[in-house]
Amino acid sequence: MSRVERAEAMQEKHTRQAEADRRAAQVTKKRRKKKRKSGCLLILILILAVLVGFGGYYTIGLRPVDPTSEEEVVVEIPSGSGASAIVDILDDAGLVRNKFCAKVNSRIGHYNNLQANTYVLSPSMSFQEIMKIINTGDFEYISKESVEVKDGARLQQVAEAMAEQLPYTADEILARWSDKEYLNELIDRYWFLTDEILDKDVMYPLEGYLYADTYFVTSDAEDIDGFTEMCLDRMDSVLSEYRSDIEASGYSVHEILTLASIVNKEAMAEDQAGVAGVFMNRLDQGMSLGSDVTVCYIFQEDRVDLKVSQLESTNPYNTRKFAGLPPGPICQMTSGAIEATLNYEKHDYLFFIADENGIVRYSTDEAGHESNIEEHGLVKDEDSEG
Repeated sequence: MSRVERAEAMQEKHTRQAEADRRAAQVTKKRRKKKRKSGCLLILILILAVLVGFGGYYTIGLRPVDPTSEEEVVVEIPSGSGASAIVDILDDAGLVRNKFCAKVNSRIGHYNNLQANTYVLSPSMSFQEIMKIINTGDFEYISKESVEVKDGARLQQVAEAMAEQLPYTADEILARWSDKEYLNELIDRYWFLTDEILDKDVMYPLEGYLYADTYFVTSDAEDIDGFTEMCLDRMDSVLSEYRSDIEASGYSVHEILTLASIVNKEAMAEDQAGVAGVFMNRLDQGMSLGSDVTVCYIFQEDRVDLKVSQLESTNPYNTRKFAGLPPGPICQMTSGAIEATLNYEKHDYLFFIADENGIVRYSTDEAGHESNIEEHGLVKDEDSEG
């Protein structure tokens, strides 16, 4: 074989090898591509399996704790509670099957109108059902058992209102509120309660301290202590906002509540700051407050036409007879009277009356006071000052 023939044979051999290598590479590429597709498909199947599995886990986690339960669970949702906090409350009440799933649902469930209240729920409800009820404030599931501590109500009246809902008589409730051991426990627990409430002249130690509001009776508040502490907790949250103002006033919490309770009974909301200013002026000058409502309190009455014998009472609550503040508050109140007392109107008036239309008339001296009485057709009582 000539040199040319050998070269041509070698070239043909290389060509065949190259073609074989090319075909082998194509086969390998196809195999790799097929393998890659198989791998992606496997991953996709795994992802779908995880999603389906989690979906099942999530769905089951939101189901009722006990679908057959007929138990009623009273749950209180405090004002300002977010969805996550509500999950914790419901979980503590035994109404959540899976807390993790409930937390996830609370974030993605569009619960944007959650309403504070006391609800009567059941373990037979799904988590989503419960959250829908709370989100809409569904009246059907709101606890109807409530006690209203009325603005201006005396403690005796509060006890009577409680006795209608709780399994105790008004006398039993008042006895508990006079128990010194219990009162000392409360003094240790609440910063605004002091030994002042234990003064021998104080008629009812907790008078003025049960914040005026409507309270729903829950399982934690179905006894005297539970309900009392619910009212005191509410007062705590209110007074804490005014704590620095009270400290700056120069008066104790007890004294501020005492004056605020008188202001509350003497004037409508819009006039309370002005009336508080009159009482502050009289206190500064060492005058008696001259308030008939404190005399009414001695006799546990809400009358206007007091008898002379009542006005002459030597009871220390008689601010007609004695200068300064009485021993303690004379009624329950809301934050309005407290704020009006702390932020009283600064003026020179020492007297006030309310005319037949409820308009308050002020005067700086007794002559002006008598003139107001005469001009506005009110029957003048010799001892009337405020």
